[in-house]
Amino acid sequence: MYKPSTLPNSRIDAADVLRGFAIAGIILIHFLEHMNFYSFPELTKLDENVWDTIFFLFAGKMYAIFAMLFGLSFFIQHDNQAQKGKDFRPRFVWRMVLLMLFGLLDLMFYNGDILFIYAVCGLLIIPFIRCSNKVLNWIILILMIQPIEVIYIVLGLINPETRPLNLGSGMHFMNMMPAQANGTIWDVALVGIKDGLPCNFLWAIENGRFTQNIYLFLVGIMIGRSRLLYNEGDNYKKWQKIMLITFIAFAVFAPLAKFVPGTIENRCVSNSLGVMLNMWRNVAMALFYVMGITWLLHRTKNGKRLMVLAPYGKMSLTHYIGQSVIGAFIFYGWGLALFKTSGHTESLCMAIVFVALQIIFSHWWMKNHKRGPLEGLWNKATWIGTNK
Repeated sequence: MYKPSTLPNSRIDAADVLRGFAIAGIILIHFLEHMNFYSFPELTKLDENVWDTIFFLFAGKMYAIFAMLFGLSFFIQHDNQAQKGKDFRPRFVWRMVLLMLFGLLDLMFYNGDILFIYAVCGLLIIPFIRCSNKVLNWIILILMIQPIEVIYIVLGLINPETRPLNLGSGMHFMNMMPAQANGTIWDVALVGIKDGLPCNFLWAIENGRFTQNIYLFLVGIMIGRSRLLYNEGDNYKKWQKIMLITFIAFAVFAPLAKFVPGTIENRCVSNSLGVMLNMWRNVAMALFYVMGITWLLHRTKNGKRLMVLAPYGKMSLTHYIGQSVIGAFIFYGWGLALFKTSGHTESLCMAIVFVALQIIFSHWWMKNHKRGPLEGLWNKATWIGTNK
């Protein structure tokens, strides 16, 4: 039987810092990608090295961290209300509807939006918020195996002519490129809703990201239940242990993901195995980041310097949508159209300056406000009709 926790869920500094770290990494990736518009001028060797380095450090890992923190936030909100004898689940449904609206707004500028997908995955985890730890661990394990990819590997072994999973995301992706290159802001908005929304869902399923989101949300719930990010008890020993395990896991999965799929002639098996190994590699590195940053923050002499990212992390929704608007203006044809002239090195420099400006703005804003602009709007709308 479900029981709320008996300890208060105070603000978690590590979670705010991790959100700041994740949103910064996401913006670096998005600027290099020209906001999901893969059109670049002639690239140099330096550009190629910049791309490889940034993608190695951040691609797939930052959204994994975001997903875990999403689940953690759900646990905290649910548990706080449960401690008062209230059921947060109906209110969370409404909160996810609001997140879908934010996602649609984001799609009007940036067709690679993740907010709408998070909202759908959030609805799917509601039945599990009150499950026992044992049940959650089993669900996490089953989904972590990537069952869709397992099915396709089996199908490929039975029939070598089986094609890799392809739901048509590529067609939608190509449909959006003319508007990004030469369309007006309204053309981009229209195609973002029409093609961007299905493209994101189909791509997430094709590449294991949809399943990953769900189980990482559940991992976040488990992190909340165990109070793992608080600097209390012997948590520092757990951080070190998880860091060691995930470092070893990454050291195993990274070379496997790079070399093994290419040695398999069966396209279906090769593709599905590549998806699985990439997911495991990225999750291992994401968990290493989570535990490593938490350990640095709480257990090292200069760790508190990481708190510079906390105000930035508290405004992650504002900055996520903000980077979509500004990034689209910088790179798309309706704005400055810098996709024509900006290689990866120039794009990275712009991203670093943009993130720095966002951090400065966050510190200024949070001096006089409890939440960021969009965070405050989301919170007020979530609790509309209540006395909270």
